[in-house]
Formats: sequence, structure tokens, C-alpha cells
Amino acid sequence: MIGLSGRRTRTTIALTTTALAASLALTACGGSTSAKGTDGKLNVVASFYPMEYLAQQIGKDHVSVTDLTAPGVEPHDLELTAKQVAGVQKADAIVYLKGLQPTVDQAVDQSSAKAKVDATAASPLVDHHLDEGTGGGDGHQDKGPAGDPHIWLDPARYAAIAKSVGDGFAKADPSHAEDYRKNTDELVTRLTALDQEFRAGLKDTRTRTFVTSHAAFGYLADHYGLTQVAINGVDPESEPTPARLAEVQKAAKDHGVTTIFFETLVSPKLADTVAKDLGLQTAVLDPLEGVKDPAKDDYLTVMKQNLANLRAALGAPGTTPTPAS
Repeated sequence: MIGLSGRRTRTTIALTTTALAASLALTACGGSTSAKGTDGKLNVVASFYPMEYLAQQIGKDHVSVTDLTAPGVEPHDLELTAKQVAGVQKADAIVYLKGLQPTVDQAVDQSSAKAKVDATAASPLVDHHLDEGTGGGDGHQDKGPAGDPHIWLDPARYAAIAKSVGDGFAKADPSHAEDYRKNTDELVTRLTALDQEFRAGLKDTRTRTFVTSHAAFGYLADHYGLTQVAINGVDPESEPTPARLAEVQKAAKDHGVTTIFFETLVSPKLADTVAKDLGLQTAVLDPLEGVKDPAKDDYLTVMKQNLANLRAALGAPGTTPTPAS
């Protein structure tokens, strides 16, 4: 798992092995190998929210989507049950991000799905340093085996993944291929508009540097010419060293940072502590690994709120950020 300890990885793999064995036993006992539901819809399994959103927007009425990661749950911590593994094995199509959730990767390897859409095939991962959105600088990296997984936070990369999902659904369900392509085009148009909104909104700002508790925004920073200073690496549960905290404090002062960002699915305690030490405010910058209330928010609404919060923190025209103490 990206950025996680060997202890957690070993535990997760052990649990996955047990789940896989249990699911195979269920199949051997007469479980159906067909993933088609009684409604005739394409049975799609998504690994976590950003993949679920693509599946729903592109599949619409032709698909039945199951998200393996429940709303409000941190996807890095996912441990599949035997029932979930069996569901992956029997799915018609799977949309996932290889390397983020090893339990999902192992289940996908055992699946005979007609389409296995790996987001990293459409948008390869790269490593990001803690200090630089551009990936250069101080040598303080938090590398995973496949790189930084947060590709969906760059709308352009996310659009590329959407196209691969559309192609995958068309392959798995040729009778509705035209609808999948139409839905994909519509979604890509919305994502392109979002990209343009970010470009315009972040074009002229007082500072180009932002501080966040979790190094999730490297792709976003790359794409819009910003610098991400992260307290933690790509694993939101890691603990920063005293030296790292000192570096973050110096960067915040040097670049006139007014805000320390935290996220919705992880405790804000660390961000609060750093902000208090520096006399700064805190605000949410949501990495969209999950949405607490999907009936209220979706990818587009949360990204637009992220843009508004970034504009205020960076001192964009028309905003009134709280000045640093």
C-alpha cells in the first residue's frame, strides 16, 4: 500500500488471502459465475469514490455500480470481506486504481471481468516531493511502490481516465457502446470546463505556495503552477518528524502562507497544531478519496469548493484571506 507501514501491508495481505479463499469456496458451492443482475444492467465494481463517480456518470441507467469503499471511509484502510472479493470476481467491469489498495488488486487478478479499467494505465503515476508540486527540491520524499496515487485531483488527468472507463464499458457491453461514448464526451466536457475554471481562478494570486497536512495535491499543484508544502507524505496517517515540522513552519513564513489545509476524512489535529504555532487559520482542502454524503456532494461540487478555498488562501483577486500573524 502506498506510503503505509510494512505491518499494515502484511496484515492486509493476510486478510485478503483469507477473503479470497472464502470467496472461492462460495463459488465452488454453487455460486453463480455470471455478474449480470436480474435487471440486465452491467454489473460494475468501483474501488473507491473517484472511480465510482466515473462509473456512474458514464454508465448511468445501463449500469449497477458497487463501491467497495463506503462513504466516509479512508480508502487506504480498505480491507475486503469475502463477500466483496466474490463480488469483484463476478463483476462485468471493474474500475480501480492499481497500487492504492492491494486487497482490491489481488481480487481483480482473480476476476474474469470483461473489462478491468486501471486508472494508472490512462494516467501513469509519478512521485512527488513533500515540498514541491513539481517534484524537485529538498529530498524529503514519501514514495510508494507506484508513486503518488492522487491523479484524480488534476481534472485533465481525470478526463483521460474517464475516456478509458468509457472504452471499457463499451467493450463489456457493446449493445450500449454509443451511449457510453456519449456520456463520456459529456463528462469530459464538464471536466474541461472545471479545468478552465481552475486555470482562471488561480492565474493571479499573491502567493503560489500552499500548506496541507497530506501530500495529496502534487498533480493539482503541477498542473496549475503551484507549490505544495505537505506536513505528511501520501499516507495521511504518517507522523512528521520535528525537522519536517520546522521546515514546514519556515516555508509558511517565507511564502506568506495564511492557511493550513486539512482534509475531511482524517483528524485535523496536526493541522490545528501547526496553525496555532504560527498564528494561522485552517481550512479544508478535500482530496476526494471519499465523500461523506454523496447525496449532497459530488466530485464537481467538492472540487469547486477546493478552488474557492485555494483562492482565498493564496490571495486571489476578490478574496479576503485572513493575514498571517
